[in-house]
Amino acid sequence: MKRITRILVSIVYLFLLTVGGAFSQEKDAKDCKDHPLISRMNNYYISSCERSFNSFDFFVKEGTKTLEGERTKIEYYLREGSPQPSFLQIRRNYGNAVKNIGGAVLFDDDRRSTFKVTKGGKETWIALEAFNEGRSYELVILEMEPMTQEVTADAMYSALNKDGFMTLYINFDTGKSDIKPESIVIIEQIAALLRAHPELKVSIEGHTDNVGTPQNNKVLSTQRAKSVMNAVVQKGIVATRLTALGWGQEKPIADNRSEEGRAKNRRVEIVKK
Repeated sequence: MKRITRILVSIVYLFLLTVGGAFSQEKDAKDCKDHPLISRMNNYYISSCERSFNSFDFFVKEGTKTLEGERTKIEYYLREGSPQPSFLQIRRNYGNAVKNIGGAVLFDDDRRSTFKVTKGGKETWIALEAFNEGRSYELVILEMEPMTQEVTADAMYSALNKDGFMTLYINFDTGKSDIKPESIVIIEQIAALLRAHPELKVSIEGHTDNVGTPQNNKVLSTQRAKSVMNAVVQKGIVATRLTALGWGQEKPIADNRSEEGRAKNRRVEIVKK
C-alpha cells in the first residue's frame, strides 16, 4: 500500500512539473513586449525578441527591398489548446490593423506580408511571416529615420565654387514649410558660410517630388525656400544677400517611382549668384 502511495505521489509530482513547465514556457520571454505601433493576435505569447540598428530585406512586388533602421524582431507562439488561426487569418488580421492606423499593404502571399506606415514624416516598415500552419509567426518592425544630412560651411563653400550649387536635405513637417528641429544645424551652417564669406550671395531653391499637383508643389517648394531664407536671416544674415525660389517637381534628380527617389527629390539647394 505504501509503495502504491509513493507511485501515485510521484505521478502527481511529474504531472505538476510538466504542466508547470509548459505554463512557464507560455509566458512572454523576459524583457519582451509588443511593439507600440502594433500588437499581437489573441492567444499568442512572445517566445523571443531583439532590437538593434540593422538592415532587413522586405518582400515587395518587384522582389526584395533592403532597408536600414531601428529593427525590432518579435516571435510569437500560440498558447497550448488555443484555436489555431490560418495563415490567411493572420495576414488579414495584421493587414486590417495596419490600415486602421493609416498604413498600406505592399506585399501579400501565402504566408508573408509587408506593410508600411508613415507618420510625421517617419516611415515604419513591417514584415510578417507565419509558420507551422499558423501556430507561430514573426514580426520584423523597422523604423526609418527621416533623411538627415551632416554638412559643414566649408563643404558648402567648396561645392559652390566647384559646382555652383549645394544640395541640402532639410526636413519639414509633411505638406508644410515648418523646419524640423533636427535640421536647424544645417541652417546654422548656411549662416556660418555667409558670415565667413561676406561677399557671397545665394539663391535658396526648393524642390519637391511628384506627389500632389504641380501647382501645389510649386507653392509648397516656394514656401519652404522662404522658410529657410527667413531662418538664415534670423541668424543675423542680411536679407539682401538671399533670394528664395520654388521649382516644385520640375527638376527631379532621381526616379519618382520609388520612395528613395522621391526622398532625394524633396530637397533644398543653395545656388551661388
